[in-house]
Amino acid sequence: MTGTTLSDLDELARIVADRGREGRTITAIAGAPGSGKSTVSDMLAERLNAFDPGSAAVFPMDGYHYDDAILHARGHRPRKGAPFTFDVAGFGHMLARLRANTEDEIAVPVFDRALEISRNAARIIPGTVRHLIAEGNYLLLDRAPWSELRKNYDTSVFLDVPEATLEARLLERWKDLDGEELRAKMYDNDLPNALLVARQSSGWDFVLKNV
Repeated sequence: MTGTTLSDLDELARIVADRGREGRTITAIAGAPGSGKSTVSDMLAERLNAFDPGSAAVFPMDGYHYDDAILHARGHRPRKGAPFTFDVAGFGHMLARLRANTEDEIAVPVFDRALEISRNAARIIPGTVRHLIAEGNYLLLDRAPWSELRKNYDTSVFLDVPEATLEARLLERWKDLDGEELRAKMYDNDLPNALLVARQSSGWDFVLKNV
């Protein structure tokens, strides 16, 4: 485990706020499924906006899921959420565009979990946002093409959660499933994805433990 361990989210907020005083910076929040990425990212944005309204926004990686029609055609639908089921290049181009920040506003896609689809242009990132928080499972994965995204980050954070805790949280997520359906969703996909992230991510600046 590399990087500096932070004691709490307030400490991270102070670091991000300081780094974004002069212009836009991108903070990558990475972690396994069940690690709390979305919650941590939203809480970080809330803290930053409490001190400086409108200064922070969240950009989720999940908006770059391939559509189910593509996944079905490729035989990948059962593995939806695995690294190869995302448009990594598209996400990378958007990161670079957001980092450049030469437009009044930029519309980004957002994944709708209720519908299981990505909705295009579903969130607006104004040019006035200085603290952009990108969040996703594979933002610090140490393999191409994901590793090529790192050039866009000014700050990178990994959520370090024990593997047993990840498994327990994922089981809670799928508590309404059982039998073959639970095995396919949990043990053939989500848990392997979680362990991949936990074991093969690297290169972060800061670690938040068991948030």
